[in-house]
Amino acid sequence: MDVRFDQVYTDPENQIFRVVFFPDRIYHSRYLNATRSTRYRYNVREVRSVAEATVLKGEVYLDGIFLSTFIRIEYKATRLQEVARERGRFLEEEVLAWVKLHPEGNHSQEATVKLFFCPWVGSYQVEIWQTLQPLGDTVHDIKVLDLIGNRNAITKVPVFSETLLDIYSIKKVELSFRESTLDLPAGYEIKDPLWDNNFARSFQSPVSDIPSDNGKNTIDVNNYLVDFQRGWSLHTDDIKPVRYKNAMMNDNDERRFDDNVIEMKWVFQRELGGNLVFFHEVTIPPGMIEGTHRHIGSEELYYITQGDGIAYMAEGDDPNTANYNTVELPIYGLEKRKCKEIPVNPGSVIFTKSGGIHGIKNVSDKPLKFVAFLYHST
Repeated sequence: MDVRFDQVYTDPENQIFRVVFFPDRIYHSRYLNATRSTRYRYNVREVRSVAEATVLKGEVYLDGIFLSTFIRIEYKATRLQEVARERGRFLEEEVLAWVKLHPEGNHSQEATVKLFFCPWVGSYQVEIWQTLQPLGDTVHDIKVLDLIGNRNAITKVPVFSETLLDIYSIKKVELSFRESTLDLPAGYEIKDPLWDNNFARSFQSPVSDIPSDNGKNTIDVNNYLVDFQRGWSLHTDDIKPVRYKNAMMNDNDERRFDDNVIEMKWVFQRELGGNLVFFHEVTIPPGMIEGTHRHIGSEELYYITQGDGIAYMAEGDDPNTANYNTVELPIYGLEKRKCKEIPVNPGSVIFTKSGGIHGIKNVSDKPLKFVAFLYHST
């Protein structure tokens, strides 16, 4: 780490930016496999996370001499542990990861690697080094040697070797995780290993202009995407919207009608890290409605940028809405509930936590627009 960073972090004028700098300090100081010996030093160059997976790229030095580039994968496995437990199994010490590297300008490569649980970081992890061979007469430290080798915590994957010569060329990494082949400690073969492949995660793409065209605009993916791009500059005018008819409304909802079409411009989806699922811009034409729906395990924020409307929140979700008018509305997938009618206009914010209910209607003669982002809350 650049020592100048310490001054930036501690200057009184920069206290507000600790929320920005804090993760960089953690990733540069965390436990990595070879640090059990002081002969090794890591230089972590880039880190990205998505949900429970983290990918680190960097260099490792032995006795102060450059040894190898590496890519490290960490996985918390909470989701995989849950589905395995439903079958009466536990993950124990090992899980497998399907890994696909996407180097810039070259063909992608994929392989299956084994991850080992590390109590120091509370995750399953593996480090894939470009080479395991020290230079000249140098030898590995005995404290680290037992971690090095084929299908071990520090390993080499031949199909990745050429790409790892230039770790900066790796722009994207796709990941899926599954149970080990053997049930440990019993040792019997698992014939139906379960996967955490982002649990039927999908993203939206404007394939068809027809509103809600039999799911054609929903693109299924079966993995996590770790994107190493560092920044994006774009304009929503250049993004084609996806159109939805009677979005989030039950079939028997009296508010449904054929022209009730809203548009969503999906600004960011798979590019986002952590548990953030999407950031998009929504346009509701005059008189149109986005159905009232409930969030479970996710949170969403609406920020109104244009127009006037009525937002709906369940009675009691926000005590500050007690004096607003109460109506009974059908909730998508559920029965009717009492909701509060909340006038919204540019600058209004509707924030819905897990278990909360919200929806929105345009009550003006001009388009109602808002930006929204949604993320998993667990």
